[in-house]
Formats: sequence, structure tokens, C-alpha cells
Amino acid sequence: MLKADVAAETGERSRSILWLPVIFSCATFYLYLLSLGFKQEDERSSRKFPTSVDDIREMLTYINAVKANNWGYLLLVFSSGYIYKQAFAVPGSVCLNVLAGAMFGPYFGFLLVCLLSAVGASTCYLLSQVFGKSYVVHFFPDKVKVFQNKVNRNRDGLFFFLLFLRLFPMSPNWFMNIVAPIVGVPVHLFFCSVLIGLMPYNFVCVQTGSVISQMTSLSDMFTMWTMLKMFLLASVALLPGLIINRLKVKFD
Repeated sequence: MLKADVAAETGERSRSILWLPVIFSCATFYLYLLSLGFKQEDERSSRKFPTSVDDIREMLTYINAVKANNWGYLLLVFSSGYIYKQAFAVPGSVCLNVLAGAMFGPYFGFLLVCLLSAVGASTCYLLSQVFGKSYVVHFFPDKVKVFQNKVNRNRDGLFFFLLFLRLFPMSPNWFMNIVAPIVGVPVHLFFCSVLIGLMPYNFVCVQTGSVISQMTSLSDMFTMWTMLKMFLLASVALLPGLIINRLKVKFD
């Protein structure tokens, strides 16, 4: 009986995980259809995600022409591509943050990437919750256990703990996105922590994009002073959670 239950569970997990490539393929095809509106001499450069400052500079001339004629279309393409990368944990969102600053300016670009970061990360959260729970635990058992213990210890100040993880530059955001539903992080706290916690990082990237003509590489964004400021912000975000835990120990 136990073997039958295990086999049934395995079969259910296999059927569930097969939906991910289907969803990924549909999302990729959707982006391809959107990209058909971009037409220029070098079509490949207009239909790929930027991976360097040179790529961003190469795209800007054409993108500015599109923006002048169809700003709404450009916004739709950018937003769709950003959420796609976040939802499927595709690396390289930093380039899109920089591109947002170059395309939309430092203020609107900042608000836009903050919202898209939260929506995209929450989409990844939901995909993991629906399709990938058992597989994440299977392939990352130790990391999931460590993260679970940290969440349990900071349950009373969970939002501030999540903010700390997002503000701290070395936190693996892609892993937090997929493991958060497994360790019992509520989706509303997750969304808000991403929206607020990534603001300093997004601000640095978007501001850099607004002055991209002066940049030579992406490493120019993260000077020692910038990294120190982000670390201090992360430490401040952790303080309320520590205070709550101390008060709990005092009054228990």
C-alpha cells in the first residue's frame, strides 16, 4: 500500500513538473510575437536580452525611435521581458534595470522596475508553489532546511527579516523566490519585501542607466561606497526583527 502511494505521488509530481516547460514555451512564444514589432537591419540585436553595456548602447538608438512613435508598445515589451526573466529565474535582470533608466528616465524607470521585480519574483514564487515544491526539496534539501530554520527563528519579525535578505547584496534572490513558498512565507509578505527590499539595488541600476553614456562596464555601478551603503541599509532593516525577538524572550 505504501509503495502504491509513493508511486502515485511520484506520478503526480512528474505530471505537475511537465507543465513548467509548457508554460515556459508559451511565455517564450509570446515574447517572440511581441518582438516581431521590432524591425531593423540587425534583427538579432533587437530581439535579444542585453547582457552588457555595449548591448544596451546598441539598442538605445533604435529603442528611442520606437519610443517616439509607440511608447505604450515599448512599455509592454519591456515589462513582459522583465517579468519573464524574473519568473523563470533567468539571470541578467541588472541589464534590464540599467536599460529602464536609459529608456524611461530615473524616476519612472525606478518605479517601473520596483513593481516589475515584485510581480516577476511573485510569479516565480507561485510557479514554485504549484509545480516545484517537492523537486526543490529533493535537489536542495540542505539549503531548504537552513532557510526554514532561519524563517522559523525570525517568524515574529518575518517581514523585516525578508527585507534584510533582499537588501543585503549577497543574498541569492533566485533561490529565495523558489524556496519562499516551501518554508511558509506568505505571498503578501513576499511581494512587499521584494518591492521595498530591492529598492536600493534598483535605484543604483536605474540611476546608472540614466547616465549610461559615461559607463564603460556594469562593474562601474557597484563601487565600494555603494556596496557599503547597501550593507548599512540591510543592517537597519534587520534591527526591528531583532528587537521583536528580544522582547518576546523578555516577556515569555
